[in-house]
Amino acid sequence: MPLRKDDPKSVGGYKLLDRLGAGGMGAVYRGRSRSGREVAVKVVHAQYAEDPVFRTRFRQEIEAVRKVSGAFTAPVVDADPEAVRPWMATQYVPGPSLAQRIRDRGALRGGELRQLALGLVEALRDIHRAGVVHRDLKPANVLMAEDGPRVIDFGISRAAENHNTLTETGQMIGTPPFMSPEQLTDARTVGPASDVFSLAALLVYAVTGRGPFDADSPYLTAYRVVHNEPVLDGIGQPLRELLERCLAKDAADRPGLEELAGEFATALPEPTDGDAATVTLRVDRPPATPVTRSATVADPAAPTDTPRSRRRGRVRPLLAATGTVGAVALGLTAYLTLGPIWVETSRGAAPPAPSRWVEPPSGWKPWQTTVYETAAHGVRKPLDTDGGGMRGGPDCQVYEGAAYCTGDGILPLRLDGRTGETVWRAEPVRSGNDTGSYEFTLLGVRDDAVLVQQLFHPDSADEGTTRVVAYDTGTGERLWQRTTSDAWADVILSGDVVVLPDRDGGSVTARSPRTGAERWTAKLPPQYFCGFTEAGEELYLQCSPDAEEPADMLVLALDRADGSTRRLTVPNEAGLLGTLDGRLLFLEANEDESGNLLIGEDAVYARIRLVDPDTGASSTTRLAEEYAGEVTLAGGTLWFATSSGQVTAVSARTGEQLWQTPTSLEQPSEATFDSRTRAVYLASESGRVGALDARKGTLLWETLPRAERNDSGWAAPNVRLLGGALVVATPDGTVFSLDPAHPDRKPVSG
Repeated sequence: MPLRKDDPKSVGGYKLLDRLGAGGMGAVYRGRSRSGREVAVKVVHAQYAEDPVFRTRFRQEIEAVRKVSGAFTAPVVDADPEAVRPWMATQYVPGPSLAQRIRDRGALRGGELRQLALGLVEALRDIHRAGVVHRDLKPANVLMAEDGPRVIDFGISRAAENHNTLTETGQMIGTPPFMSPEQLTDARTVGPASDVFSLAALLVYAVTGRGPFDADSPYLTAYRVVHNEPVLDGIGQPLRELLERCLAKDAADRPGLEELAGEFATALPEPTDGDAATVTLRVDRPPATPVTRSATVADPAAPTDTPRSRRRGRVRPLLAATGTVGAVALGLTAYLTLGPIWVETSRGAAPPAPSRWVEPPSGWKPWQTTVYETAAHGVRKPLDTDGGGMRGGPDCQVYEGAAYCTGDGILPLRLDGRTGETVWRAEPVRSGNDTGSYEFTLLGVRDDAVLVQQLFHPDSADEGTTRVVAYDTGTGERLWQRTTSDAWADVILSGDVVVLPDRDGGSVTARSPRTGAERWTAKLPPQYFCGFTEAGEELYLQCSPDAEEPADMLVLALDRADGSTRRLTVPNEAGLLGTLDGRLLFLEANEDESGNLLIGEDAVYARIRLVDPDTGASSTTRLAEEYAGEVTLAGGTLWFATSSGQVTAVSARTGEQLWQTPTSLEQPSEATFDSRTRAVYLASESGRVGALDARKGTLLWETLPRAERNDSGWAAPNVRLLGGALVVATPDGTVFSLDPAHPDRKPVSG
């Protein structure tokens, strides 16, 4: 996926080419050295770089990877754990993760499964010989290269003799579906046998598409890992018996890797013609049991003939398999002792009383569709690039009972809000006979017009063409279009005008959303980059100087009626979020040690600044502690949502923390506050949706994932309100609607 605006362009002399993925602790990029060598560069998020415990853990990761050498790991090329933002460069391995491979193509079979199992045994032997225990073997940490798997991410590994977990009291780092019982109950006893347990759980997932201890929450999953027998439906003998031994609760009862090398070679058949090439595994001593080549071996992927196994035909996405590392701070000892009763009550197995909720629209039913279905009118089929070249996924907005969606490579379309059916798909503005790719940004819907910003990238040129296009909400027919430039300012639909920069970049012009007729023109301050923000009933331009030296930010209040302006000056580290009691609310971020202002997902917020829009008088309030993540201002509250799923409510008046709640939502959207139900909604990139009580922070409910695949690294668009129902889109193009009073009801296909 392409670099974001706030991503670094180079790290440690390596030019960054694109973003491979991101998690709660850092981002990974594909980079290139001056000699042309490609590497994977892992860069720690700025907020964790200041944490001495995390820095120590990152140093340990670098040391661990440097100790390990083998055919099935990715060696360290370069690293700087003492940098302002620590980083590490490893060999770049082209190929999807095991999680992505299974999402895209289903469970593994035959030679491909054999190659995976024997390659991972080889990798773990190399890791353990170096005196290291990996402790986080899972599908997201296994890359599927053409010549065999590669084990990556030693972020929570440690030396076998080192029992310091480097975590706070009660916190255990790992991914519950693939953690061993000893990781969850006594991390001091974790040794090489823990990786054997994780290997078996991973192979169960590779064969069946689900883990052996799967549950609807990480808490219940952790309980099952410690107390329950594994669910191995769908796995034939002799592989099943071998995996059962690897999943023994007592580490001493699990086979060693030398024994596994021979037994996997026996249990998994050699590939026949047309199967994927196998791995040649070196065996340093004879296996515990003789290898009988003439033995009849059952297909390890053949389902067991039970009703339960027959029901499981579809690969169900796993939260952990998609790459989110859960920092499991569960109060775990009490939970694992008492069992899942506490989970069922506190995690909200049953939604609150229906009287809390607002009724969905008349005729509405839960539905699920994608932005790639055939449309009843207009352009019937999606662009050829839809789904394959998509990077950011769709954004949708609700207007008069319908949902309007578009995104990178996704033509604007209308979905029936009651059924999810695709009513129309709009035609893009073509640039002659040029071929290329399209990016669409949904500006909003107003006056029965859908406003879209279209960027066309021709194959024959470096620079694209940016247009603002209006479509009729009823028919999808184009109403008007205008070429623009976003070099010095962006575009916004605000109130009864759409404001767009002129092609020369020196001014902005307000136009009618429906007709495109000009309303007024206002000059932009020269040598400033400007972005629009709505605050209360007013429209503001936030302009940062085009200068190397830090300087204050210029804020222009724009009168939407005539374009007249008034000026305010605020510190450059402040971002305008909205209004509070008639004053503008800015959230100020801290600078790093080098004096650089951190923005985007790396920003660490420390202060609230309130500014009188008439006089410019301001006051600041320090937050009770520093916060990071996606932030929303609504109902007098700041809602922070981090990439790990933690949601925090902070009083916008006092800066005091009101509550903080962990969720299972990975890479969540900004919070959507519904004042009618006093609920806060968030969605994850995998299509999980969660609801929290806005006053207490109680987790009311969470759903299972809805996305068909998980395009890791992209946050989900915001949850939209459709009467009393919700509309949610995911980065893979899935769009669905649910009733918050009954979020578990099965949807119909749109």
